[in-house]
Amino acid sequence: MSARLAMAAALLAVGGLATVTEPFAQQRRIGLPFATRSEALAPQAMAATSQPLATTAALEVMRRGGSAVDGAIAANAVLGLTEPTGAGIGGDLFAIVWDPGERRLFGLNASGRSPRSLTLEHFRSQGMTRIPPVGPLPVTVPGAVDGWFELHGRFGRLPMADVLAPAIGYARDGFPVTEVIADGWERNVRVLEKYPGFAATFMPGGRAPSKGELFANPRLARTYEAIARGGRDAFYRGDIARAIGDYMKANGGFLSYEDLAAHHSEWVEPVSVSYRGYDVWELPPNGQGIAALQMLNILEGYDLAKMGFGSADALHLLTEAKKLVFEDRARYYADPDFAPAPLERLLSDEYAAERRALIDMSRAATAYPAGEMPGARADTVYLTVADANGMMVSLIQSNYRGMGSGMTPGELGFVLQDRGELFSLQPGHPNVYAPGKRPFHTIIPAFVTRDGKPLISFGVMGGDMQPQGHVQVLVNLIDFGMNLQEAGDAPRIRHDGSSAPTDEVMTDGGELALEKGFDPAVVAELQRRGHRIKAQPGDFGGYQAIRRDPRNGSYAGASESRKDGHAAGY
Repeated sequence: MSARLAMAAALLAVGGLATVTEPFAQQRRIGLPFATRSEALAPQAMAATSQPLATTAALEVMRRGGSAVDGAIAANAVLGLTEPTGAGIGGDLFAIVWDPGERRLFGLNASGRSPRSLTLEHFRSQGMTRIPPVGPLPVTVPGAVDGWFELHGRFGRLPMADVLAPAIGYARDGFPVTEVIADGWERNVRVLEKYPGFAATFMPGGRAPSKGELFANPRLARTYEAIARGGRDAFYRGDIARAIGDYMKANGGFLSYEDLAAHHSEWVEPVSVSYRGYDVWELPPNGQGIAALQMLNILEGYDLAKMGFGSADALHLLTEAKKLVFEDRARYYADPDFAPAPLERLLSDEYAAERRALIDMSRAATAYPAGEMPGARADTVYLTVADANGMMVSLIQSNYRGMGSGMTPGELGFVLQDRGELFSLQPGHPNVYAPGKRPFHTIIPAFVTRDGKPLISFGVMGGDMQPQGHVQVLVNLIDFGMNLQEAGDAPRIRHDGSSAPTDEVMTDGGELALEKGFDPAVVAELQRRGHRIKAQPGDFGGYQAIRRDPRNGSYAGASESRKDGHAAGY
């Protein structure tokens, strides 16, 4: 370890942060050793995405007079092309928008519903205990395009043709595939190439494109052009919907034209808890956002700052709080039209105290009960955009599992999501499969306000990692005093094996994965307390964030090194 890094590590230890025991290659002169770069700073506008072309598209659209929402849609459309391993118009969308005019947050649930002709009895008659992850059966209505038009209708300023122009150009002319996406693409095709239409769209020359190779998707370009001309009805009531319905019928599926024509998004009220004076906002179920809020409520009863970043006590608490909350997630989170979750109870201080009392600081629990209510691995893209008027957008969009179901209709250029895999098949469960029902959802945007003013728009993509990532980022910012970039670059933990809304039950405590950078003595202590440490860590998510300076209205942006993208502004 260099003298400079050794000194930084010593200072971190004195300041309440665990000693960094593994060298970090960048060895920056300022900031914490694990930070990959400085925050991006800009006076008027900012975009942070997981792909440089998407970040650029958002900024271009805003420079032409578009709003932050226009920029977010432009970025999402580019990501649907450049990152088909995580996003696309065959998937769903959720968003939180700060409206500077009304000075409040708006929430949008643009998730789709199950086919009305597919019943629980069909799965049970086939002897299934789980809905399969790929193929025709997990396909639900794709909600993203309707989400775009709902957002655009309320907050957009430019014509949709201008908003989609960057994505159309890249789809028609091609773009160089980035490193992280090339790796995921190659892994996905091994599983999905057998499904009709997939290889013709995503495997030019019979294989996945490699890093730096130009990939064009003229089919998607034509679909985007049709949407730009004909609006959301071109997708849900026109030729696109008919093509989807015909394709699914011909290939053993149930999603129909009628399912698409009946689709609608919902504007919802974001919900919040106060964490050490900061108001943290998430969307209510059918998503899992309130899991992050429940975890924060539990953690507020402890002095994490005194424990220090990377300490055994802090990591133990983060893990046990997650285990507790995921029992409630497994039991109560579902489509509120079918089974409303008891939000008031789940987010109350009294309930947090009850759950907190179950944590043993000396021992990892192998199981927890879900709380009593009176009456009662995945890939994604996250992006955030902010404009000169103070509008801030927190948006997340996904196919669910990598490149979705593999079902790739005709000449449309996109794959349909497999979100239906996340239904339970147990009668009586709030999340049990039913026709026309939204499944439990993993993708969650987040927002932070303080004193009624917008502060941070952020998200962490990655299935069950998302609420864990939200909490770790916030604890890094609030308890450990990190800046926006450091909070995302800091080593993370990920607990797997909790009970789930798809009928799994934790009986063995699950497994804990830790990124490199934690003190080996801390890892040993966690093992002594009974945590089973994963030998092969896995995915720790992907983070983007924008912070508004309350003093002058400028923006800081951050995008971590685990993905290919960056934050930039003007």
